[in-house]
Amino acid sequence: MTQTLPAPGAAQPRRLDPFEFLSRYGTLIALALLLVFNVIFTRNFTTVQTLNVNLTQVCTIVIVAVGMTMVIGTGGIDLSVGSIMAISGALAPMIFLGTIMPIGDINLAVTLAILVALAAATVLGLFNGWLVAHFRIQPIVATLVLFIAGRGIAQVLTNGNLQVFKVPQFQWIGLGRPFGIPAQVIIMAVMVVIAAWILRRTILGRRILATGGNERAAELAGVPVTAVKLTVYAVSGFCAGVAGLIVIAINSASDANLVGMGMELDAIAAVAVGGTLLTGGKATIIGTLIGALTIQLVRYTLLANGVPDAAALVVKAVIIVIAVWLQQQGRAR
Repeated sequence: MTQTLPAPGAAQPRRLDPFEFLSRYGTLIALALLLVFNVIFTRNFTTVQTLNVNLTQVCTIVIVAVGMTMVIGTGGIDLSVGSIMAISGALAPMIFLGTIMPIGDINLAVTLAILVALAAATVLGLFNGWLVAHFRIQPIVATLVLFIAGRGIAQVLTNGNLQVFKVPQFQWIGLGRPFGIPAQVIIMAVMVVIAAWILRRTILGRRILATGGNERAAELAGVPVTAVKLTVYAVSGFCAGVAGLIVIAINSASDANLVGMGMELDAIAAVAVGGTLLTGGKATIIGTLIGALTIQLVRYTLLANGVPDAAALVVKAVIIVIAVWLQQQGRAR
C-alpha cells in the first residue's frame, strides 16, 4: 500500500504535551477521582447533609478567591482579604445592633449595615490598588499594610469584644435555605458567573490579562493599567466584604480576632490549584472554583477516613506545590 506523505510545508498536527494536558485538566481529573472515591468508600457521602456541609465550608473561600483571581490575573496579590473580612464583619453588627446610632426599623438597619460594610471593604480594596498603581509599591508589600493594620482596626472598632446577635433578617445570608439551597451557595454561584463572564467576555477581562501578561506592552497599546489595577483590588475588597458578612451570619457573632483568619492563604491556594498563573496573564474563575472544591474535598476525604487535620494541611501544601510545578512545566513547553 502506498503511503501518502504530507506536502512540504504542510502544517503538522500538534501533539498535546502530557504536562500541558495535566496543567489544563489535572485539577478537574483530581476532583472527579475524589468524588468517585468518596462515593464508593466514604459513608454518608451522598447525603444532602454532607453536600451542604462541604458547600457551606467552601463558599467563603470561593467568594474571596474570585476577587483574588482577578488581582493575580494582573500580576498582583492581595494579602489583606482576611483583615478586610474582619473589618466588614465588625462594622455590620455595630450598625444593626445600634452601637453607633439607634435605628428603629430593623430592615432599614440591616440594609444600611450591609451597604456600609461592603462600601468600606471596597474602599479598602481601592486603597490597596492606589498603593500598587500610583506609588508602584510591590503588591505583596502594599497589601501587607492592611494585612497587619486591618485586623487591628477591626479590634479597635469593637474594643476587642465579641458581638453576639440574633437578627434573622441579616442572618438569612448565612443560614437561609431558599428552595432548600443554602443562601451563601446562591451568592457564591452568582458571583462566580458574573466574574467568569467579565474575564471571558468583556473589555475589562481582556485588559486584566493584558496587564498581567506584559504591563509595559499593555500601556503602549492604550490599556489604562492604573484604572485596571484600581478596579481589581476594589473587586477583591468587595468580595472579602461579602465573605466577612456571610461568616458572621453563619456564626451569629462577630469576632474581630478570628473572622477571616488565614483566608488569604486559602484563596491563593484555590487560585493556584485552579490553573491561574501566579505571575499573571492567565486567569480562570471556573478553574478557581474547581481548585477550591478540590482542596475542600481533599480535606473532607482525609478527615472522614480518620486522617488528622494536621496531615490534611500537609497534603494541601503538597497539592499546591504540584499544581504550581505543573503550571511551570506546561508553560515551558
